[in-house]
Amino acid sequence: MTEAQTTNASPDEVHDSETDLGPQQKRKKMLKIFAMLIIAVAILYAIWFFIFGNSVDTDNAYVGAETAEITSMVSGQVEKVLVSDTQQVKKGDVLAVIDHRDAKIAVAQAEAELTKAKRQYTQSSANSSSLSSQILVSADDINSAKAQVAQAEVAYQQAQQEFARRQQLSASGAISKEEFTKSQSALNNAKANLDVAHASLAQAESKRKAAQSNLDANEALIKGSSQSSTPDVLVAQARLDQALLDLQRTEIKAPLDGVVARRSIQVGQRVAPGSVLMKIVPVSALYVDANFKESQLKNVKVGQKATLTSDLYGKDVEYHGTVIGFSGGTGSAFALIPAQNATGNWIKVVQRLPVRIQLDPKELAEHPLRVGLSMEAEVDTSSAK
Repeated sequence: MTEAQTTNASPDEVHDSETDLGPQQKRKKMLKIFAMLIIAVAILYAIWFFIFGNSVDTDNAYVGAETAEITSMVSGQVEKVLVSDTQQVKKGDVLAVIDHRDAKIAVAQAEAELTKAKRQYTQSSANSSSLSSQILVSADDINSAKAQVAQAEVAYQQAQQEFARRQQLSASGAISKEEFTKSQSALNNAKANLDVAHASLAQAESKRKAAQSNLDANEALIKGSSQSSTPDVLVAQARLDQALLDLQRTEIKAPLDGVVARRSIQVGQRVAPGSVLMKIVPVSALYVDANFKESQLKNVKVGQKATLTSDLYGKDVEYHGTVIGFSGGTGSAFALIPAQNATGNWIKVVQRLPVRIQLDPKELAEHPLRVGLSMEAEVDTSSAK
């Protein structure tokens, strides 16, 4: 078609040409809009991934604390109760007082036993000196007994010789029968005196052996020890220390700073060792147990930072903490009646694992919390990897 022919085209032909171009432009416009939507979605996803994709959160979180159970270490009647529930206490404050009269009697008795043990040691030491003296005296007695034996032997020998002479004379009739009888009696007396001297010597030697045995036994008790280190004194000292400790324990003191909770004792009540009297909640050392779904824990590690809010103060107050550990099992595993999944009607349920988050003490001091309050926790999984 020539230029003249194109210029001279009819209006209908021009209209048909414009009608053919309309759908193409619309298609191009729709493709552009669709491409822009895809780009926008990609940008939004990238923003979400970089801002929110590195964190996990849960509203199944609650405040907890390592509470201290206050128990009695001694038995007795409660004389005073100096605190009440919700009261703030400091470490070392006296919480309650148990009647201490029995404890004081026990202390006095233990002191008397200690004094007795020390005196017994002193007596044992003195006995050693006495027994040593007895041994020396026994040695002198032995020497004296030996001299008496020697003297008796000489007298016996003389009596024997005299009797032999008298016996010869009596056979020849040179002496009277009475004189011979006296000679025989003198011999018997000399023999008896010799036996007595031997018996005295044996007795003196036995006394010396007995004194030596007593000395050895006494030395075994005190050898290598002093008055303060002898076993009897140490046992008595230990009993006194225990009695003094029991006396101190009649004043029940707070082991840490916190708030009194669940006080269960009254004045006049008798308590036994191990009885739980109250609890102390350390409100300045609280933590949060956040129960995350198992599918959220892939990238959660110890040491990662967490941001928390409480239902008590709302979103305006934020707490910052650190993940310090994971529970050894899920809540259902430690339940009183664990779930039994080995049944034909089993349905899989996503489990939750408690994650412990330690809170900042400064923030707790500014905005105190209490055990059991609900929290919302968000852990930044990109921190401390």
